[in-house]
Amino acid sequence: MKKIFVFTLLIASTIVFSYCNPSKKTAGAGSSTTTAEAKVTTHYAGNVETIIMSKCSPCHIPPGGNKTPFNSYASVKANIDEIIKRIELNPTDRGFMPFKKTEKLDEATINVFKQWKADGMIEK
Repeated sequence: MKKIFVFTLLIASTIVFSYCNPSKKTAGAGSSTTTAEAKVTTHYAGNVETIIMSKCSPCHIPPGGNKTPFNSYASVKANIDEIIKRIELNPTDRGFMPFKKTEKLDEATINVFKQWKADGMIEK
């Protein structure tokens, strides 16, 4: 009797767990079986310029002094590698930007610069 109970339990468990496959996904209402992710392109005018204006002034904007001015698309584009390098440094490292700050820019902000470079540094 005990052997039959264990065998039946084993068969029932196999049937129940055969439908627990994590790779199967239920299609929601209105969704298609093939989904394509939309590529979001980062632009200077809409994304990078806003960050530059808020995080890099008053040292780099307005131009003046011994700081490289970042008040135009051309100057930011010409210096993008240096900008990315310096905003990725730790606050204790020499050359860290933003200067006189104790914390790095958040990863999402740094990724805007990286994505803009990867997208081809589009102006508008």
